[in-house]
Amino acid sequence: MLQRQATHTETGWEVHAPSLTQLLLWVKQQYGDLPLYITENGAAFYDPPVAPPEGVQDPLRIAYFRSHLGAVADAIRAGVDVRGYMAWSLLDNLEWAHGYSKRFGLVHVNLANGQRTPKHSAHWYAQPIDSHGAGL
Repeated sequence: MLQRQATHTETGWEVHAPSLTQLLLWVKQQYGDLPLYITENGAAFYDPPVAPPEGVQDPLRIAYFRSHLGAVADAIRAGVDVRGYMAWSLLDNLEWAHGYSKRFGLVHVNLANGQRTPKHSAHWYAQPIDSHGAGL
């Protein structure tokens, strides 16, 4: 059921980070202490076609990664053996269901000329990665 007050991505997906913690705990309960790697987690939010000189400000993407990395940290504190987390995606790219219309990347890609510009979320994401999750 779609929650009207919830944040939704450009693809219409509801953002609910506690569900990630619950899923990781369920996997541990069902399958035991398996080493887990989250290989694709991210969200599409609106970004302009051309990045402004100061870079793309994407506070919703930062909030998404902050809450989802926090959810993973909660699962780790509860005993889940999560060994890796990969953000989806490094670059804005072709999405099978949406073509180039939805932007998931930490790095903005100007589709007209290929220019790549790190978004504010890329700079933010570097901090918890460099610190191995300190402060989450």
